[in-house]
Amino acid sequence: FLTIPVVIVGIRVCPIEINGESTQRYEYKCVCIVPPILVRITMIICIFLSFSSGEFMQCQDGIKSNMKKKFECVFEGKAKEGQPTLLKEIYTELYITEGGTGGVNDEHEVRQIETAAKKRRTEDNTVKCNDIFKPLYGHETPIRTVLTKGVAGIGKTVSVQKFFLDWAERKANQDIYFIFALPFRDLNLIKDEYSLIELLHRFVPELQSFQSTELFRYKVLFIFDGLDECRLPLDFQNNESWFDVTKKMSLDVLLTNLIKGNLLPSALLWITSRPAAANQIPPKCVHRVTEIRGFNDAQKEEYFRRRFSNKSLASKIITHVKSSRSLFIMCHIPVFCWISATVLESLFSETDSGEIPRTLTEMYTHFLIFQTGFKNDKYMKNYEIKLNKHSKEFLLKLGKLAFDNLERGYLIFYEQDLIENNIDVAEASVYSGVCTEVFKEEYGLYQEKVYCFVHLSIQEYLAALYVFLSNSSADLLTTAVDQALESKNGHLDLYLRFLLGLSTDSSKTLLKRLLGQTRTSSHNIEETAQYIKEKIQDYLSPERTINLFHCLNEMGDNSLVEEVQRHLNSGRLSAEDLSPAQYSALAFVMLMSNEELDVFDLKKFIRSDKEHWRLLPVVKTSKTALLNSCELTEKCCEALVSALRSNSSPLRELDLSDNDLQDSGVKLLSAGLWDSQCKLRILRSVLLEKCCEVLATALRSNSSPLRELDLSDNDLQDSGVKLLSAGLGDSQCKLEVLRLSGCRVTEEGCSSLASALRSNPSYLRELDLSYNHPGDTVVRLLSAVLENPSFKLEKVGVQFKECYSCQLTLDPNTANRDLSLSEGNRKVTWEEEEQPYPDHPERFDCRLQVLCRESLTGRCYWEAEWDGGGAGIGVTYKGIKRKGNSADCRLGDNDKSWSLSCSNSYSVWHNKKQTVLPIEASGSRTVGVYLDWGAGALSFYRVSSDGLTSLYRFTSSFTEPLCPGFWVYYKNSPVSLCMLG
Repeated sequence: FLTIPVVIVGIRVCPIEINGESTQRYEYKCVCIVPPILVRITMIICIFLSFSSGEFMQCQDGIKSNMKKKFECVFEGKAKEGQPTLLKEIYTELYITEGGTGGVNDEHEVRQIETAAKKRRTEDNTVKCNDIFKPLYGHETPIRTVLTKGVAGIGKTVSVQKFFLDWAERKANQDIYFIFALPFRDLNLIKDEYSLIELLHRFVPELQSFQSTELFRYKVLFIFDGLDECRLPLDFQNNESWFDVTKKMSLDVLLTNLIKGNLLPSALLWITSRPAAANQIPPKCVHRVTEIRGFNDAQKEEYFRRRFSNKSLASKIITHVKSSRSLFIMCHIPVFCWISATVLESLFSETDSGEIPRTLTEMYTHFLIFQTGFKNDKYMKNYEIKLNKHSKEFLLKLGKLAFDNLERGYLIFYEQDLIENNIDVAEASVYSGVCTEVFKEEYGLYQEKVYCFVHLSIQEYLAALYVFLSNSSADLLTTAVDQALESKNGHLDLYLRFLLGLSTDSSKTLLKRLLGQTRTSSHNIEETAQYIKEKIQDYLSPERTINLFHCLNEMGDNSLVEEVQRHLNSGRLSAEDLSPAQYSALAFVMLMSNEELDVFDLKKFIRSDKEHWRLLPVVKTSKTALLNSCELTEKCCEALVSALRSNSSPLRELDLSDNDLQDSGVKLLSAGLWDSQCKLRILRSVLLEKCCEVLATALRSNSSPLRELDLSDNDLQDSGVKLLSAGLGDSQCKLEVLRLSGCRVTEEGCSSLASALRSNPSYLRELDLSYNHPGDTVVRLLSAVLENPSFKLEKVGVQFKECYSCQLTLDPNTANRDLSLSEGNRKVTWEEEEQPYPDHPERFDCRLQVLCRESLTGRCYWEAEWDGGGAGIGVTYKGIKRKGNSADCRLGDNDKSWSLSCSNSYSVWHNKKQTVLPIEASGSRTVGVYLDWGAGALSFYRVSSDGLTSLYRFTSSFTEPLCPGFWVYYKNSPVSLCMLG
């Protein structure tokens, strides 16, 4: 009955080691030729026969029962003696997304939170906690190792707890026979050498009756929680490779071999980490990266409503938290929700609740007061005298421990760390009760004693409190400001906010409640605030500037923000009227707004003093950033790269055309595109020939999301396009649209593009080579590609002059009376005598201008020839003013029109801004104009027998049809529309 007829269709030989001896395991792929029901019955019988008396299943049941007891309760920051709450009663499904890599993100986690709070949730691939090992729909590649990232307190450990609990209660993932939880905080304590099987016997004693050969025959999962707490070197590069699960080795060697797949390649691994530590695991060892984003706005409210049965109290707390943008943003972290709930529940329950905290510093000070009060109630009988005497001393020691470890970012401490900071280990259990939810003594999963701050922000607060109480220097605050500004990744940002917040009178009053009569240094708050405002005036990095506004908020000085708010509320905001500091305040206001920003158009806030770099942090919270024609320089690229490298940024489209970024700036940006965190899909940019190789490297990256690249009107020439083609032809490149209009490419460069298409035919859909010189051979070759069904290419633009030329006529109803129209209304000349035109509301009565009859959208090309001293050639909305001599009437001198000025030299005008072009107006006097209305592009070319030479390209978001028009500068200087085709 147990003999099943099968046909063997494949055999795989797997080398393994058992007890130090090399052997082989044979895996057979078979096709069964009996009914499936018989196969299932037979398999069940085989399993039961393999384990006498059900010993194996009993062991699994015992482990599940133990794990259920360990994980069914959550303590929400409380020490183990606190009151537990059933996890299922308060668990709110956390927002987990797939994507990105294990790349490092070392910017301050509060800044990551502030960025993530603005990101739309619809852009992400979401993964439920219990499904992290299941491939997304349409993907079949098995997932062995999952790396889950998230800032401190965001819910990584709770997610692990929920996964474990659902498995133990048989609700999910029952295909996994055993789950082994090995937190790094527990692994740090192991000094001896172990084999993998011995390590598991130590952590799970129930497994000691089983040998490795039978234990590892089935599907198992290892969970390594808290990679950021790991104190092992994890030397993947130099550690020796081992394949024997019974061989003793150091823990570091054991872990690296397990993660690399040398040990138990069939086992599943789940590793959690804060972002800054995620790069300790080589990317090739990770098959899926997920990120826990914490609570969105709706989930924040849900947390408070589930936390409190008193609906009125819950509503009060929600209203208060939402009234402070900084508090509401921090509630993105579940731990901060708990801190706020703890404080506000106490304060709103008091009859006198006048001291409701509105800043982070006030919230954390109240929290510490609450915990100290809890301590006094708990230990009053036996420890009253001792606690009163040593409360300040203990907090200073705790603060010193926090301060000394702030740069390293450690959240976990052991007895040795306490001894080194003169904290009496024997009294630690009492003092962990002193601040039960601040610094807690707990036992690791396997009963090893550890100590920890509940959250990194509490560590930063205590570090600031220690410095504030122990440093009497008069220049303490200004020195701290300078030190924080020197930090490249902002690791001191929140510490600085707390330190400055503690210096206010209201905080000093609260500290008296916490510590009794304590002498604190006197600092001039007004002078410090003024010092910060002067720093804001300086040329700081935009991120540093934004944090200084948070600092001013902690100090209660919102004057700069309030001034900008008044400008915005008036509806008459002019960027030119703002001081540099107010201009930075505008960026802060936009960042703190709870409104989502789809499109950030920097031109709306442009200034003549080129201070617009101060608004660049807004790019990181925008989906589309239009920065074209804003006179950005290479100095601005560092802030833009920060946005490209931010995993939490929603930025998907970036327009940098018509800026002088220089080689260094473009190389910086190209490196940002290459970064694994970059999510940009559409890029329009200035690019130099020598930077094409760097960009080609970005295109080769398998993780690059770039799908549309517009490099039109860059002087790339054949050499640059050849370098670009090397990236385009790589099978990893998934670019779908490439625009190279007006890049001075000849047949040689275009041939390289055609070759790249043959090498990688699967993705590119549209190729624009207009206003280049591809040659007839390449044109025929690209035409053949279009007709070939194996290529995805659907559209090739070779010459818009032939495809999009339009015939225009001048409109007599718009012509100034000093202008004469001739040659079928295609030529305009300044005459001595006025023309007998009738009155008309659309006529220019002062400006010597005329518009065409046609209103243009879509793609259009036309040419005009000027003669004599010069002329203006441009386009305008029909709403341009016609009466009077103001700038509102002149082509190019307002926000409704764009023009090219032709005389001895060329210059372009828009909205009163002139850009002089480094091209002499010699030789041909014919100008070509190409409008791509949908793409927001307006290009001017000099037309000669050699072809088209790009003069300038405007990019804008056109909102109305455009009318071509002319401005006649001198008598005997006519302008004519050319006949095309």
